[in-house]
Amino acid sequence: MKNILENYKNPKQLKKMKISDLNQLSCEIREFILKSVSMTGGHLSSNLGTVELTVALHHVFDSPKDQFLWDVGHQAYTHKILTGRMDQFDTLRKLDGLSGFLKRSESEHDIFEAGHSSTSISAGLGLSLANEKSGKENYVLPIIGDGALSAGLAYEALNYAGQCKSQLIVILNDNDMSISNNVGSISKYLTKIRTLKSYAKTKQYMIKKLTQTNIGLKSYRVLSKAKSSIKELIIPGMLFEHFGLTYLGPVDGHDMKEMVKTFEIAKKLEMPVLIHVHTTKGKGYRRAELSPDLYHGVGAFDLESGIKSSKKETFSSVFGNHLLEMAIEDEKILAVTAAMPSGTGLSTFQKQLGKQFIDVGIAEQNAVTMSAGLAVGGYKPYVAIYSTFLQRAFDQIVHDVALQNLPVTFCIDRSGIVGRDGETHQGVFDTSFLSLIPNLTVMTPKDTFELKQMLDFSKTFDGPLAIKYFRENAYTINENTEGSIFEPELLIKGNQTLIMTAGRMVKAALEASEELDKTIGVMNIKVIKPLQIEKIMEYVVNYKNFILVEENVPNGSITTLLENSLLKKGYNNIKTMNLPDQFIE
Repeated sequence: MKNILENYKNPKQLKKMKISDLNQLSCEIREFILKSVSMTGGHLSSNLGTVELTVALHHVFDSPKDQFLWDVGHQAYTHKILTGRMDQFDTLRKLDGLSGFLKRSESEHDIFEAGHSSTSISAGLGLSLANEKSGKENYVLPIIGDGALSAGLAYEALNYAGQCKSQLIVILNDNDMSISNNVGSISKYLTKIRTLKSYAKTKQYMIKKLTQTNIGLKSYRVLSKAKSSIKELIIPGMLFEHFGLTYLGPVDGHDMKEMVKTFEIAKKLEMPVLIHVHTTKGKGYRRAELSPDLYHGVGAFDLESGIKSSKKETFSSVFGNHLLEMAIEDEKILAVTAAMPSGTGLSTFQKQLGKQFIDVGIAEQNAVTMSAGLAVGGYKPYVAIYSTFLQRAFDQIVHDVALQNLPVTFCIDRSGIVGRDGETHQGVFDTSFLSLIPNLTVMTPKDTFELKQMLDFSKTFDGPLAIKYFRENAYTINENTEGSIFEPELLIKGNQTLIMTAGRMVKAALEASEELDKTIGVMNIKVIKPLQIEKIMEYVVNYKNFILVEENVPNGSITTLLENSLLKKGYNNIKTMNLPDQFIE
């Protein structure tokens, strides 16, 4: 059999292909993704699930004239392959290589960049309005996952979508999953829709027949506006119809013929449309189908034997296990996360203490404000969120937690550099934006022993607290139990030069000092806000030279505060080392 992918050049070739050819191409792409990602690492489950969907979209629509907006972008590997980047997949998620997400500088087919969920409909609306005002005749297609519909931004966009007169076609990729299992009423609602297949097929058939003639098309547009109590009860997708979008589906996302037919219908309707596509995450690789969360983001692995579960402790697992111990002793302690129980180390907590565990889905703002309500109600919530995602709830931290001085503890995972996920996921702004907020105390441990100490301290701390830690295997530098958790720690005395730092950089500073026979001193700051200036200054009298190191951008950094304090005391031989003031690949 002829290999289609081998001779593939660009999306124009797809227009001439028959359904059988599109199916064969999909099989070849899925095989390529499996082999490629097993060697480089990357997002696997999500991309295996969207192969046929992407091929069908490129067959029916004309990219980049028709604009695809992939929500998050970690399901767009097939899109990258179809738009001329297959030969770059050996560089996936490497410096100067192919991005793991969409990147506008990579291709004219990458319309909008996103590493955070639920932005596509809103961005699509903006593009639709811009096209309408510019007189452009094209389709805008946000492709959004069902898990992303737990975020408020998606509904803010849907609320306005019905007013948009241009060709907005929302593709809802429903695979029952975000990274972990989906939660909440929307997930249950979509499940209910999927069970009404007989009605859906009848509706699709009627729409197809009506849209074949101009009179039928006009009739459908009139009928689509009809409302009745019976329609409310029996028609799937009425939630989306209320927003002003015509609902089509559910469509089997692995049935090429059915998807092509539905996409062709949507093109004719000349009104905002939502197409509900049901896919299987991890499709075509049995291990990923059975464990889609395990195969969500992977390193290199052997396809035959699959991923071996790591038994290494990480900062995330140490946090999750210690919080579990605390919660067993105190039923007022609650763990709150936003669709990331596994990533934040809370899977065991969820299994053992389900009544004290809350997963709000991809809804960081709700997680924070709801935790504020829990605190008012007398509970002790611990909000576990990645640093990059906590940015989305900045206003809620300020307005709902800190302003009221409520005892909510933020457990901030993936603080600092995270590596291959790139610009959208680096946790390099948290010190800056958290340090702005009154009433909020911010700590960062140098090792896992100190992380446990800070969690123990949080039990009796009566106010907002943030503990930020990093993506790293667990390690212990020492087990210092002397003094207050707020006191800076002099780890190496050294001679005339002192490195002052916190968090992961303490380990790096110690390694540097070891290479210089411990002639350079090392201080662990521990508490970022309020910075313990008076305590720190008690130590600095023995030094002439200072190296201030921080894994954060310079603006809003503790190095700036330390430098100003040292200058006021008459010290001027100061070197500061921060991350650059830019988005880091």
